Amino acid sequence: MTYDAEKIVPYSDSEKKGVQVERMFDSIAEHYDTLNHTLSMGIDKGWRKKGLSILKKQNPKTILDIATGTGDLAIQAYDILKPESVLGIDISEGMMEVGRKKVAKVGLTSIISFEKQDCMALDLADNSFDAAMVAFGVRNFENLDKGLQEILRILKPGGELMILELSTPNHFPMKQGYWLYSKLFIPTIGRLISKDKTAYTYLPKSIEAFIQGKDMVNTLLKNGFKSAYYKSYTFGICSMYLAKKQG
Repeated sequence: MTYDAEKIVPYSDSEKKGVQVERMFDSIAEHYDTLNHTLSMGIDKGWRKKGLSILKKQNPKTILDIATGTGDLAIQAYDILKPESVLGIDISEGMMEVGRKKVAKVGLTSIISFEKQDCMALDLADNSFDAAMVAFGVRNFENLDKGLQEILRILKPGGELMILELSTPNHFPMKQGYWLYSKLFIPTIGRLISKDKTAYTYLPKSIEAFIQGKDMVNTLLKNGFKSAYYKSYTFGICSMYLAKKQG
């Protein structure tokens, strides 16, 4: 099955989505944190905290942070969950280099590490992580089914996957307000701060095209996860998905 978001690419149809996404994030890495927190008005930190708090019951000791970017979720995971190790993976070395500096600054290099990996084909052993997490990255997967199947493979039996993803509100007035925010505010601010004019046009389009709610839950179940469910935050602007690997 092909999902609409897989067809949305930053630049052109002549290259694979993964290649384009890597180039896009490399180009905006220097300004990504400033833009991210500005565009979300800081609310993204609260979304991460809520998602991570749900993983607390399992008390995961080994965590894989997929599409780690600049490492915000990995650092918050240590603060909330106190794992023994967090491996952050991404296809963008530029983003991870920013993340490495942040992790060093807070003294967590012995806990949080980074590797360049493509989640379509993870170079990681089966059944090796207690938990996996993805914050605002699954809509950038080149192939959603393949990515989810890889995540399932590396999780230990009973391990949990927590996904945070931006979503589009369905009800008035948030639906109309979000349309204006995504079509006008995000591209305008993105162009002002970032040197990549295309990136912040692509991001709203990818949010709009990505499956959400029950459709995403069904996709998790179809790809082998169990006990999948979702919660919406901030009037539907963000969705959290939790699913387990069969114990």
